[in-house]
Amino acid sequence: MSEVREGRVIRVDAKVVHVALDGETILATPRGTLFENLGHTKNPIAVGDRVRVSLDGDPVAVEEVLERRNYLGRTASSHDPREQVLFANVDQLLVINAVRKPEFSSHRTDRILAACEWHEIPSVLVLNKTDLARGDDLERLRATYESIPVPVLETCATDGRGIEQLIELMRGKVTVFYGPSGAGKSTLANRIQPGLNLKEGRISSYWKQGRHTTSFSQMYPLDMGGWVIDTPGIRVFRLYDVKKSVVRDLFPDFRRFQSECKYTSCTHDHEPGCAVRAAVDDGRLADTRYASYLEMLDEATEDLPEIVDDVEGPPPE
Repeated sequence: MSEVREGRVIRVDAKVVHVALDGETILATPRGTLFENLGHTKNPIAVGDRVRVSLDGDPVAVEEVLERRNYLGRTASSHDPREQVLFANVDQLLVINAVRKPEFSSHRTDRILAACEWHEIPSVLVLNKTDLARGDDLERLRATYESIPVPVLETCATDGRGIEQLIELMRGKVTVFYGPSGAGKSTLANRIQPGLNLKEGRISSYWKQGRHTTSFSQMYPLDMGGWVIDTPGIRVFRLYDVKKSVVRDLFPDFRRFQSECKYTSCTHDHEPGCAVRAAVDDGRLADTRYASYLEMLDEATEDLPEIVDDVEGPPPE
């Protein structure tokens, strides 16, 4: 009888996966059967997956991917419409953004937060490089995202601001660092645990954006307990197969207004009597959030039917 043991995937290469198994890391080849019946999914194995590995034979083989408690996926690319699973079985995702250098992108941030809402992954916004903030940068961003509500943590790897709070937030948990190149993901990870020695990048003075220093996602154990998944910098993030009727539910800050919309099925795009648009107009809802919503609504699949509500006012209790 073959010896089969359970481990955790910490890195995925083209033909092999790195599996943490009883205190050591082994290389294993996925069985061909894992690539059968994938449907619209691009990859059968992702970082964070729990897998069953057969230790008999050469090479060692991944026999089975165990059921995921959660995962984060996106549309693979503009040329590949399948879902790419980025990582699985995590406790939280930290959206790492620089306040400046590279400039904060509300559209990219809002997409990632919407994906976390869609996949029910707790999220935290980390505003890094606070030493570069100007004027009311921090106050404005904090106010926007805490009103969602999303927890906001301010950090600076150079002067140590927020590092202790970050350590306590991550202790004993599986945490993903996700965000654009140059935002400081690897630098923060190195501050949390210097022995990681992750490569740190610099900002391109021409493009005003980060250069990729991480080319693949990898999971690292932490001395304080837990794991951190360091990911490649992202420039494009598009949710996979989200219906138009669902997009508004991925923006929790809309909920306190949309019950007042004239139509219960209001898309907050063109309908008369939209309370969400009114909240944007009078400053109760951030216009950047609304712009992100409209962009995602435009990309979403399956057109909504025409408005057929014939009763004005909020739905009955």
